[in-house]
Parts: sequence; C-alpha cells; structure tokens
Amino acid sequence: MSEPLLQVTGLHRAFDAVRAVDGVSFTLNEGGSLGIVGGSGSGKTTTARILVGLESADAGEVRIRGRVRPPRVRGRAQRLARAREVQMVFQDPYLSLDPRTSAEQVLRETLRLHFPGRDPGPRIRELLDQVGLGARAAEALPRHLSGGQRQRVAIARALAVEPAVLVLDEAVAALDVSVQAQILNLLADIRARTPIGYLFITHDLGVVRCVTDEILVMRQGGVVEAGRTAEVLAAPQHPYTRLLLESVPHPGWNPERIAEARQELSAPSGTSPSGGTHETT
Repeated sequence: MSEPLLQVTGLHRAFDAVRAVDGVSFTLNEGGSLGIVGGSGSGKTTTARILVGLESADAGEVRIRGRVRPPRVRGRAQRLARAREVQMVFQDPYLSLDPRTSAEQVLRETLRLHFPGRDPGPRIRELLDQVGLGARAAEALPRHLSGGQRQRVAIARALAVEPAVLVLDEAVAALDVSVQAQILNLLADIRARTPIGYLFITHDLGVVRCVTDEILVMRQGGVVEAGRTAEVLAAPQHPYTRLLLESVPHPGWNPERIAEARQELSAPSGTSPSGGTHETT
C-alpha cells in the first residue's frame, strides 16, 4: 500500500487552559478530499493552521509523503520548500490579496519567488485557464473583481507552487450559493486532473457532502466521529454529529429535534466528546 499523502498523528495544541486541539489524528491519500467539520471553537481551524505552519503544535507529528514536516525551519530555501508542500486558501480572498496587484502580477511574483529559473509566462497562462479567468480579469486589480473571481485568483496563486496538499478554510463561505457551486466544480475539475489532496475546513455540511470522500467531526478540540462522508452523514453515530445534521434546515425540518439532540449531547452517560482520536484513510 502506498504511503499516505498526508499523515497527522496525535496533534495537541493548548492556549493556556484551553485544549484547542486534543489528540487529533487522520490521513489523506493522494488525490483524496477530507472534510473537517465542527462548530466555532471545535479546533478545526487551529488544526489547519498547524498543518500550514501558521501555528506550532505542542505535541504530535505531521508527515507529507512519509517525511516529517518540521514545525519550524531556518533559511529562505527551507521556508520556500516547506511552503510548497501545503498551501492554504482563506475565507476572504480580498484580505489575502494585495489590493495594488493584478492576478497576473500575483502569479508572476509567486512563480519568480519559487521557481526563479523558469519562464513564468506559460505557467501563468496555464493557471489562469485552469481557474477560468480571462485576460480582462487577469489584468484587473482585486477591487474590480467579484468575490468569485478573487477566490479564483487565490486558488491560482496557491496552485502556482504545485502543493501536495491544498487546505481550504471556509473557502466558499463568503460567496453566493451559485458562485459557491462554480468554485466547488472548479476544485473538483482540478482534483480530477492532478494528484493534489484537499483538506476542507468548514461548518457547511452541504459542502462536505458534495466535495469530500472522508469526514472528520471535531468538538472541543477532539475528534468525535470519522469515516466515509456518505456513511457518516447517512447514519451518524455520535450525538454531536446528529446535532450538526439536525441544525441544517431541510424539508420536514423540526427545530425541536435540535433541542433534543442538545439534551442527548449533554447527558452524563455516553462517550466523552473530547480527547479521542480516530483515523481515516
């Protein structure tokens, strides 16, 4: 069996007395798509930030293709090499893009930084075509682009360094539903043509249902349920997963079931929601 693309083992991260990430473990295979879901404060975003290198874990290990990903590196060359392993797309692309720089300029600067010996021209055209941006949008500043176009620029910039893993932190949450569908279809097309692995950090179970193979449900820093996305969403085993599903409006939606699920979750008898670890493959 081939080595997992990404393997996370026993991640811990505490902020004072709060265990933000508590023994989280999972794997992501090449070409795979894993969703990490949970409410505010569940630890999903802190987990993502540790993977990218924006936070350091107190304990645990992250491996990319079997090689340990060090929490800190020294020197420009090592920092660039580390950045090429895992890239992140944030919720609001307007905040992560330079307002004075067009999409074409963003890609040119990124490629010159990471691949100084290459002619960036052909790769820029390839990336713009890959994310569906025309010449006019490529030359425009971010303030002249729609939310969907800005997110396409952010995705193109992340893909420019040819990462093994792309982390998408609520990457479509700020977009209209129709634009969300376009971006998710774009990501599905890219995944079908490349070996890249996706890690979706989201509270939106609809997104997870559409674009992931595996799901990890987090609560209070720990993993409470994990498995194949379709199976977990069809027959959730943990009360918290059931609560998340009951909270989504749908035909026949009964808000009273949410209160019942909360009561079930807070009952003293049952599985502890924090501190557990599960693995997905």
